[in-house]
Amino acid sequence: MNDVVEFNLSRVFATVAAAVPDQEALIWRDRRLTYGQMDARIDGVAHHLAGLGLGRTTARSGLAGHEIGQDTVGLYLRNGNEYPEAMIAAYRARAASFNINYMYVEEELVYLLNDAGAKAVFFHAEFAPRMAAILDQVPTLTHLIQVADDSGNELLPGAVDYETIVGTPPVPLPEALGEDAFLLYTGGTTGMPKGVIWRQHDVYVAAMGGRPFGSPDPFTSYEEIAEAARNANGGIRLLMTAPFMHGAAQWSTFHMFTGGGKVVLPDNIRSMDAADWLRTTEREGVMSIPVVGDAMARPLIDEIERGDYDLSGLAAINNGGAPITPGVRHRIHEALPNILILDAVGSSETGIQMNHYSMAGAEAETAVFNPEPDTGVVDDDRTRLLEPGEGGGWLARRGLVPLGYLGDAAKTAATFPVIDGVRYSVPGDRAELLEDGRIRLLGRDAVTINSGGEKIFAEEVERAIAAHPDIADVVVAGRPSERWGSEVIAIVAVRAGADPSDEELLDEAAKHVARYKLPKAIVRRTEIKRSPSGKADYRWAKDQAQGT
Repeated sequence: MNDVVEFNLSRVFATVAAAVPDQEALIWRDRRLTYGQMDARIDGVAHHLAGLGLGRTTARSGLAGHEIGQDTVGLYLRNGNEYPEAMIAAYRARAASFNINYMYVEEELVYLLNDAGAKAVFFHAEFAPRMAAILDQVPTLTHLIQVADDSGNELLPGAVDYETIVGTPPVPLPEALGEDAFLLYTGGTTGMPKGVIWRQHDVYVAAMGGRPFGSPDPFTSYEEIAEAARNANGGIRLLMTAPFMHGAAQWSTFHMFTGGGKVVLPDNIRSMDAADWLRTTEREGVMSIPVVGDAMARPLIDEIERGDYDLSGLAAINNGGAPITPGVRHRIHEALPNILILDAVGSSETGIQMNHYSMAGAEAETAVFNPEPDTGVVDDDRTRLLEPGEGGGWLARRGLVPLGYLGDAAKTAATFPVIDGVRYSVPGDRAELLEDGRIRLLGRDAVTINSGGEKIFAEEVERAIAAHPDIADVVVAGRPSERWGSEVIAIVAVRAGADPSDEELLDEAAKHVARYKLPKAIVRRTEIKRSPSGKADYRWAKDQAQGT
């Protein structure tokens, strides 16, 4: 009997590179890298990391779910070919790369690097001053790889230039396995980032292209992946609009890589520029554009309606992370009647769970999705799986789910309960199982604000505002925003006799959280309504925010 094949992401990429070496894998401005070229560069970076002694430290069989057993490598990078190269190179050396939000301030960066126990970090030169400022606060960090950019910042002392390592001579590399870790940091319900540990095989099949398109069953061999790439006739051309630091962007990228497709980056990688997106789409014959709700979809359709672009090659808009409202969806179908809008639901802790398709004349019901076979709804006590029509509970996934949260045994046990002998992932989304088996998504139970595709946790912003000495109490809530989907509003009570300006409060908060998390408005009240136990009344807070 043949053993079941378990895939690792390094070998998946190498397999496709061997099958279609001359096909373009990634395009950005004047950079056009083929699969063969990228794989050679990945090899060089992997040899560099292995030569530093980075790799696996403990066999998976000897670890608990919240333990990783591999050296960790941070990716503190904007979009560019260096991001997927460094990510895959770490896997090839059997180290575990992890994502770093490049908008973090020093306090957040120090927390994240220490939480991960980072041994090495890849960073763009623009972030060199911030790295220099925090190095003495991260004792595990011993290796720095700096990626040149147009910032003008010089190479940090002790750092190596990225381009000097892509040609590193071969050193012995370990055999990467499907059990090796895929580490993805996501915000926790208390506002502190948490590292989600997956086995690479599991996340590949659950979220990163490990199933042939339209099939519920995974690939059965590397040769099958190679054959699919060869038969795809160049694959799909996807415009990567989201930063690679987000899990969904990494997942979409590997979907493209598995099929031998092209990942196309807009010229402008620093901010959303709908005109640039569409010019790039036109120039490169992009077939699919991912968006995050109205925050991306609305500016995109605004530009389509006022511009004159040849979008005849565009076939799909993929949406995830936030809803596209019916009005914006209708405008897209009016302007592009042949476009398919695919809405997907998933999380860092579950992979892809649900989806629905929308076409002109057949628009999908808002917030109602078709679940994947391993997705269901469990009851409020997380003790049994609900049957169709039983109503509301927690959105859950069984089967291929993460091992746990890095360094947090208690949160691992709470989020990944065992129900009737089966391990589930239940990260906190409320949902309703309908009579017909579809699922209505109700939203994350924890208090989060999704603004422009970024999850912002109310408690984290509250702590940042409360750091100002004149603040007596604060609660944070979201209110609808046409531009951002939702925006952060802080409701504050100041100490008697004090009158800090909004600018002073925001300046203090900016020392503790990234600027995109700062409130768009501050509402002043004489006191903050709380429950007898001291918990914030977020329903009241929402009313105050929306009444401004």
